[in-house]
Amino acid sequence: MGVYLNLAQIVVSIVLIAIVLLQTRNSGLGSSFGGDSIYKTRRGLDRTLFQLTIVLAVLFGLVSLASVLFYR
Repeated sequence: MGVYLNLAQIVVSIVLIAIVLLQTRNSGLGSSFGGDSIYKTRRGLDRTLFQLTIVLAVLFGLVSLASVLFYR
């Protein structure tokens, strides 16, 4: 079971990195200092990527916690 948890953790981390890199660059804190608008509503693919990032981060945390508890 430990091998499957390690494999799941690697796959989730690679997908999480890819999703973070796919997000737009001007939607963070830097756009509020020099961008066009301070607040930008997320729509379409941008919103989907944002929500998927949150889900994958929580999933990564749960898999990491399960891995630690399994090897204890």
